[in-house]
Amino acid sequence: MKLYHHPMSAGSRLVRMAIGEYGASAEYILERTWERREEFLLLNPEGTLPVLVDEGDVPICGASTVCEYLDETRGFTLEDRRLMPSHPLARAEVRRLSHWFLVKMETEATQYIVNEKVTKREKPRDAGGGAPESSVLRAARANLRNHLGYLEYLAAERNWLGGDQLSYADFAAAAAISVIDYLNEMPWGDHEAAKTWYARIKCRPAFREILADKMRGIPPPAHYTDLDF
Repeated sequence: MKLYHHPMSAGSRLVRMAIGEYGASAEYILERTWERREEFLLLNPEGTLPVLVDEGDVPICGASTVCEYLDETRGFTLEDRRLMPSHPLARAEVRRLSHWFLVKMETEATQYIVNEKVTKREKPRDAGGGAPESSVLRAARANLRNHLGYLEYLAAERNWLGGDQLSYADFAAAAAISVIDYLNEMPWGDHEAAKTWYARIKCRPAFREILADKMRGIPPPAHYTDLDF
């Protein structure tokens, strides 16, 4: 398998965690989507990440689509280690929460924090690069607090976010949270249930590879790789 990804893409991180959790392997290809490479656009005309290329060189585009593919090709034999539950209602809840953290949280908070603190550093000025805008970051931080409150509620009420077992819902949330935590923007505060849940995720072998990612010129905070938190 080949996975086109970026370290600060929550969807890419989710797929990488799923590949690791299922004991599979892949070649990881760094893609800067703002460069609009013709080769990449031929794979995914939408120009978004992640994109997985597996059997038959057919591109599979988007985190949710890739995760469904991995579940159907790798996860279906793993019983209680499967990241998508077998019951239809449980699967619906996992899909709902995955969408929440990969789409709703992304469009309200994550993408703005990443764009202002990472992407604008890597883009040339004539392509939208430059210094971060404080007003954009303030709005994203305000939205982020609402999402952290919802995460705290889920973590306090359930064994795992999607229910009784570890699922794509947990990895979707952890993927988004880890990107923001790398940039030292997580207002953990008094959210003890969320912190405890996140520490459990950080201890997964598939997640430790994610924690090893580094962005040039943007070091993570000291607690980022601490498995106890």
